[in-house]
Amino acid sequence: MLSPPTEATRRAALRWLSELRVAGIPRVRTLFTHHPGYADLTPAQYAEGLAWLRRAGMVTSAGRPLVDLSESEATDSGGPAPVPQVVWSRAAEEARRAVGAAGERALLGLLREGGVPHVRHVAAESDAYGYDIQAARSADERAHIEVKSTTDPTRLVIHLTRHEYEVMAGDRWWCLAAVLVGGGGQAVHVATVDRAWLHSSVPADQASHGRWESVRLVVPGHALAPGLLADRWRPVPDGWLPRRPVWNCQPVSSTPAIRSH
Repeated sequence: MLSPPTEATRRAALRWLSELRVAGIPRVRTLFTHHPGYADLTPAQYAEGLAWLRRAGMVTSAGRPLVDLSESEATDSGGPAPVPQVVWSRAAEEARRAVGAAGERALLGLLREGGVPHVRHVAAESDAYGYDIQAARSADERAHIEVKSTTDPTRLVIHLTRHEYEVMAGDRWWCLAAVLVGGGGQAVHVATVDRAWLHSSVPADQASHGRWESVRLVVPGHALAPGLLADRWRPVPDGWLPRRPVWNCQPVSSTPAIRSH
């Protein structure tokens, strides 16, 4: 199994993904070696970042990245020192929404191509559902799928709203699908986030006059199972879903069933 990257390796990998969109490996390596803005990491750390991407299948043999980082995720890499970190910008927000929409479209396509007879994109109708996609094969095989999309293969960061969490708590069919979106908008990897881990990771309200409304979670590998699993059935057969060794997902054989609470 591919080991999770260290923080230095992760930052180096994200910089490679960003810079390889406009230049080849030799030019980018020169940039990292000689530009003072990239001197916070060593040449060995940049080399390990590129090696990690190659082991994960995120860079082609010709040095082209298979994912295009959104602006917000590129900023999250730590950026060259002279560039101030952007907390929020309209462009970053639009990029984030575009990645989210691409992940939903990609998963909708996989469900339909995978033979699920009833698929409905409820997020296009309203945010009130608390999930994005309804899928059903029978009365006992249904899924209410919340989709979280990213272009970052080095780690999975999601934002969960209070409404999504409360729907999850009361809906046995609810599941959270994480989608790694490729440069062409396709799904490069699909995994399911463990519900028990989500329950244990959200913050507790500290007083009656205050409550959390949204939470940012960095999902560890042990809370991820490759594929799409909803209440012990798989809407799409494993062989139909794309897989890459990213986010340190645990093998299905060693991952307990993702159970409702």
